[in-house]
Amino acid sequence: MGGFFGVASKKDCIFDLFYGTDYHSHLGTRRAGIAVYDREKGFDRAIHNIERSYFRPKFESDITHMCGNLGIGSISDYEPQPLIVRSHHGTYAITTVGRINNTDEITKRLMEHNHSQFLEMSGGDINPTELVASVINQKATIPEGIRYAQELIHGSMTLLLLTPEGIYAARDRYGRTPVEIGQGPDGYCVCFESFSYLNLGYTPAQELGPGEIVFITPESVERISPPSDRMQICTFLWIYYGFPASNYEGVNVEAARYACGEKLAQRDKSRGIVPDVVAGVPDSGVAHAIGYANASGIPYGRPFVKYTATWPRSFMPTHQDRRDLIARMKLIPAHSLIENRSLLMIDDSIVRGTQLRETTEFLYRSGAREVHIRPACPPLVYGCKYLNFSRSNSEMELITRRVIEQLEGTAFPSEEVMARYTDPDTEEYAAMLEEIRRQLNFTTLHYHRLDDMIEAVPVDSCKLCTYCWSGKESGDLLVGG
Repeated sequence: MGGFFGVASKKDCIFDLFYGTDYHSHLGTRRAGIAVYDREKGFDRAIHNIERSYFRPKFESDITHMCGNLGIGSISDYEPQPLIVRSHHGTYAITTVGRINNTDEITKRLMEHNHSQFLEMSGGDINPTELVASVINQKATIPEGIRYAQELIHGSMTLLLLTPEGIYAARDRYGRTPVEIGQGPDGYCVCFESFSYLNLGYTPAQELGPGEIVFITPESVERISPPSDRMQICTFLWIYYGFPASNYEGVNVEAARYACGEKLAQRDKSRGIVPDVVAGVPDSGVAHAIGYANASGIPYGRPFVKYTATWPRSFMPTHQDRRDLIARMKLIPAHSLIENRSLLMIDDSIVRGTQLRETTEFLYRSGAREVHIRPACPPLVYGCKYLNFSRSNSEMELITRRVIEQLEGTAFPSEEVMARYTDPDTEEYAAMLEEIRRQLNFTTLHYHRLDDMIEAVPVDSCKLCTYCWSGKESGDLLVGG
């Protein structure tokens, strides 16, 4: 994934840019950068690797000499950015969030028509942000170029583009990721996470619609292209990777997670399952568990806690075995809260299953009598093809797909067969859940139903992307919205 923050101010913006960008650190773990424009000094930029350190200590020395009234910053899980580009549009800085699925097609087109060249990153890939800049440069103006990029790119692309006059902000044409604008006493900011500007003295001004392009200066926000009607915002924003204090489409993340937990509790009431304690797997499972506890009357507890003083985030390392090790090392059990207890644990999702199996095993070793698991979303059956929130090499890394292959005898069942595994009322779905439960050694396993989850996020179902759970882009295809 990734996040961004931009500032257009009548005064020096580096303080707001530094802290606003830092507030997006939960969205990326590999690269970070800031770029500023000063009327006297021109463009300046700093990019650092943040794999072994967080944003603030990496950039504290940079901001002592950087200055400007315009700036953009980014946190990235992949490519170094922002980039500074010199073209027929003049010099500008650009940062992006999204995923390009037709990189080879676009690259070939540019090379055939313009004899373009691209710098390869360490893995041999082309920097997606550089590719977007090259597409924009094909047109006579920057707005025309941005619209061209939105049309040409398969996947998603949201961007900030900093010029000496102001900042262009463009939301992905289907609105898969958010763009929020705040207004302060000296200008405007633009960001991914709406909470990121609150402590900096900004108040909510507007949220861009799908495909909308605006130009931001210290004095105004000018609409360059209107929003389209079609939206496919990622539902996982509310379930997992959005920050609890953020709002997207007017819906608070924490409130949506409480509602998800309430729906899970309502389903369990009919099953007759009454554990001693409800707990959330830190951190994103906690709000779901609070919602469950509030609705069920079962006490919320913390039978284990996460040690974060020195351990980096569990999804930071590139290698899965190291991520699993860090996940194990961070979770510390409180034995007196576990022994001889029936525990119901809520996690945001089950991807490979490795970490949750490890968590369950140490709960049993710590004396737990039962461990019931309630993922806060439906089974992940399809790898996301629109965003980079999960960099799985293959859909077969998903535990659901491995179990489906085991049950069906093929890694590539027909769409008709796959549909039965995503329908919670079929025998195939029940068989898949039972096999996952058995492999991961849970007492019981019940995922959040897709229809319940969509009801818990009060956005029109036709505007919610549900592809990773259903293979369909829109929730209205499932609930009749």
